[in-house]
Amino acid sequence: MQSRIFGRKTGLRVSELALGTGNFGTGWGHGAERDEAKQMFDGYVEAGGNFIDSAEGYQVGQSEKLVGEFIAAERDHFVLATKYTLGATGKEKIQRTGNSRKNMVRSVEDSLRRLNTDRIDLYWAHAADGVTPMDEILRAFDDLVRSGKILYAGLSNFPAWRVARGDLLAAQHGWAPIAGIQVEYSLAERTPDRELLPMAEALGLGVTMWSPLGGGFLTGKYRSSDEGRLKGLGVLIHTEKSARETAILDAVLAVAGELGVPPPHVAIAWLLHKAARSTTALVPILGPRTRQQFDDTMGALKVALADEQVARLDAASAVALGVPHELLAGNAGRMAGGKLEALIRPAVPVA
Repeated sequence: MQSRIFGRKTGLRVSELALGTGNFGTGWGHGAERDEAKQMFDGYVEAGGNFIDSAEGYQVGQSEKLVGEFIAAERDHFVLATKYTLGATGKEKIQRTGNSRKNMVRSVEDSLRRLNTDRIDLYWAHAADGVTPMDEILRAFDDLVRSGKILYAGLSNFPAWRVARGDLLAAQHGWAPIAGIQVEYSLAERTPDRELLPMAEALGLGVTMWSPLGGGFLTGKYRSSDEGRLKGLGVLIHTEKSARETAILDAVLAVAGELGVPPPHVAIAWLLHKAARSTTALVPILGPRTRQQFDDTMGALKVALADEQVARLDAASAVALGVPHELLAGNAGRMAGGKLEALIRPAVPVA
């Protein structure tokens, strides 16, 4: 597995695929027992991976405990990422959730204990709570960086305008910069193409992309069964609910057939193809529940998509960019055609 520098604001070296540990544990009633989780972890390390993603709430805290156990022997080798905001159990009182400094400080201490480590390499605010000011979040991150309890900070599931504002505030005040963003992104979910990914590219933010298989949708398995995340967890899943989803899945299955590989290889290879052409790091987060699922996914590293196959997948999964992007694209075309004057001068004189 190759490594990449995580964005243009850090020197942090991360592997091209991250290992998501949301299925490490059984606290949600759907996940992996310790031995199965260890097999997935071992397979990832054997493949050259070093980027581990967790959260305080994954499997009611079990994920962080298992990750802490697994990385203990070679702690310095791993880039350890975890998140706060949503609480650890889903039943917390109001002071133990949200983006506030109070909850951040409480959460980081709890995560450090569960992970059995003295610092977290990349600490994410898991989701925007809609109320905490950005300067409070960033100043609290900066204090944790200065104390050595976290090394880098990032924003997960935040709107682009809040990330951009935060990036500017951090630069103005000399606070620790925002290192990156985490967003859902896959062939099934491409709306970050509108604002989030162009923003990250412009600002030099690293990007981790969760649910690269659309919750299992892009494997094609839900055409014949509802077993897996669809039935076991029932959230964070794409289904074949429109002509667009059908076109996407048809394209993935067709390309997989042409290459003689499983559909997950195609979905992940498409993301890696996109990452290779980015000036900042785009890192898919794998989220397997079994060692077999992990092995099936890792084969994507050996898949090379032809330009024509990428174009088909792009076309099937494309989303409307909306205002103002489509207007600007149209104007760019007219300007390229020598019609700039028509854009800035009315066709009918104003009286």
